[in-house]
Amino acid sequence: MSATTPDAAPERVLRGILLILVSVVLFSLSDTLSKLLRLQGLPAVEIAWLRYIVFVAMAFGLAAQRRVLLLRPKRLRLQLLRGVTLVGSAVLFVAGLGQLQIAEATAIGYVAPGFVTALSIVFLGEKVGLRRWAAVAAGFAGALIVIRPGSGTVQAAALFPLASALCWAATIVITRRMGAGDRTETTVLWSAGTGLVILTALVPFGFVVPNLVQLGLGLAHGICASIGQYIVILAYRQATASALAPFSYVQLLFSTALGWLVFTAVPDGGTLLGAAVIIGSGLYTVHRERVRARERAAARG
Repeated sequence: MSATTPDAAPERVLRGILLILVSVVLFSLSDTLSKLLRLQGLPAVEIAWLRYIVFVAMAFGLAAQRRVLLLRPKRLRLQLLRGVTLVGSAVLFVAGLGQLQIAEATAIGYVAPGFVTALSIVFLGEKVGLRRWAAVAAGFAGALIVIRPGSGTVQAAALFPLASALCWAATIVITRRMGAGDRTETTVLWSAGTGLVILTALVPFGFVVPNLVQLGLGLAHGICASIGQYIVILAYRQATASALAPFSYVQLLFSTALGWLVFTAVPDGGTLLGAAVIIGSGLYTVHRERVRARERAAARG
């Protein structure tokens, strides 16, 4: 996704970091709006459907601007599969917000890098060393601390953000598998369109007619999420993933703050401890990716 090199100029890296921080604020706002709608009785599929209407409109505009609207993707099946996993991630995360605090769902979602590591072995043929496996194990241990199996509190609902993280990891692996054959705008358009078709087919089942306030909240949710996704694309054009990924964890702070302000929900010690373990695992995984990238660059001379 990024067209930059590991030696990107400091001002570009700073610009990328600022864009990532803006995106996580938007994602936190989007999650807060999703939870408000869930508490008001709207189904997760319907909330995601409202979001994807905005997503498709944005993707259509980007594709038209870049003149790739009619461009057929080179790997159609992978594009369609990416759309399925992406919409699965969105619906499952929103479903979990009906019972979980935003901070809990966000923390559990951070196990995605561990899933990416595991799926990369199977589908990309990557080799993973002992240290990265240790980081993956630590991440899942952190998730167990948040979920607390047997506590009777969040373990059932926690399966939703956990499954969402798996779908998101699959989305990342599929994107890597596709390579750089298609333009970013083409991929965004096909992912958005595939998701909207799926959600439109599902939304009549259990549909709840939203009032004007709920409709406004749903569209605002879609605007925040869609603009956030676009800003992430812009950020990764400025700097590498290894430079920017650590700053995505700031979302937990914003999610916690919004959870307290809007729902008077304060994460307990177990959630904070588990989140710290998961974030530490993710940061170490990012570090190892950076080391491996430098080794590959040195090997190429």
